[in-house]
This record gives sequence, structure tokens and C-alpha cells, in this order.
Amino acid sequence: MKTIRPIPLALALGALLLALLAGCASPTAPTAHTAPPQVVTVPEPVQPAMRAPEPPMGIPSMAVNALDYRVDAAYHLYGKNNARIFKGVMPHFLYAIGVLEVQVDPRGNLIGLNWMRAPEHAPEVIAEIERTVRQAAPFPAPVQLGSTSYIETWLWDASGSFQLHTLSEGQGVKGTPRRPMPPNPRNVRMVSAPGTAAR
Repeated sequence: MKTIRPIPLALALGALLLALLAGCASPTAPTAHTAPPQVVTVPEPVQPAMRAPEPPMGIPSMAVNALDYRVDAAYHLYGKNNARIFKGVMPHFLYAIGVLEVQVDPRGNLIGLNWMRAPEHAPEVIAEIERTVRQAAPFPAPVQLGSTSYIETWLWDASGSFQLHTLSEGQGVKGTPRRPMPPNPRNVRMVSAPGTAAR
């Protein structure tokens, strides 16, 4: 007959303690499936709409009709081309004569050019007159008229200098009396401005 050896008390108590601790432990909670973190995009601040810059505006002209405006425009062109203006009475025979319609918007910016009578024999004069008009923009702003147009006759000398019929000193053979010289465009107010008489 086999004898059973007694288990030491300390060993039995240790095993019992481990069993109790194992029973008291909380069961492991099932792992929850976590969603990936969402990327939050912050909208950029809305910039105010950029307005297109307004086109330049010429000096206001108080002209109330196309004839008055033509005088203001002629003074403007003389002011921009003072060194190229023919001084005195022009020769009887000119190199070229052109009649050009100029169209401007309410701010004096050029809308279009229309030849009523082009000096076809002198294409370089046609090109030079158009260039001169374009470079002079903006023209006086026809604030009373809104968009407007006027017709000017260009009197072109073979030297490349010119006069505009509106401000011309006249034309003829040497010794022809001069028409009164218009005031220097740099020193006068616009002729159709308040307080001045239109010529």
C-alpha cells in the first residue's frame, strides 16, 4: 500500500491564493474597433472679390456738345504734342490732310478711330496720326455727354509737324495773315469749363 505524503501547508496556501486571485481578475474586455481619425479641413478665409481697377480718367470736360468737346480734345492733343505743332500759317500745299473720327468713353478712354478721309498716299502719316491719338489717351472725360465722338481734320506738313483744323493758324502762301494764335494749351483752362466761353 502506497502512502500519500502530506502537501506542505505553505505550498497549499500559495496555490489557493493564486486560484482566488485568478478568479477575481476582471475578464479582458473585447477590443473595440476604432475608426481612423477624421481629417478636418478648415476652409481658408474668403477673400473679398478683387475688383478690376478702373481705367484711367482724363480731366473732366464740361462740353455739352460735340463741337465744344472737339475744342477740348484739340487743346489736349496740342498739350501732349507741343513740340510737333506747326507754328504760324501753314503752307498752301500740305503733304497730307486727314479727317479722323475719334470715339471716347465717359472717362475719356479711346473706344475707336474711324477714318472719314484717310491720306492714302501717305500711309506713314495715317500710322503716325493713329499713334499720336492713342498715346494721348485718356482724353478729357466728357462727363456731360457720356460716350461721345468728334471729327477732327489733321493738317500735316512735310516736316512731320501738324496743326489741327480746330486750332489752326490758317493756311496759304508766304505772307498770308495769320489767324489769331490760340492760347498755349498748357496755360489755359479747358475752353468749355465753367466760367469760360466756348470758341
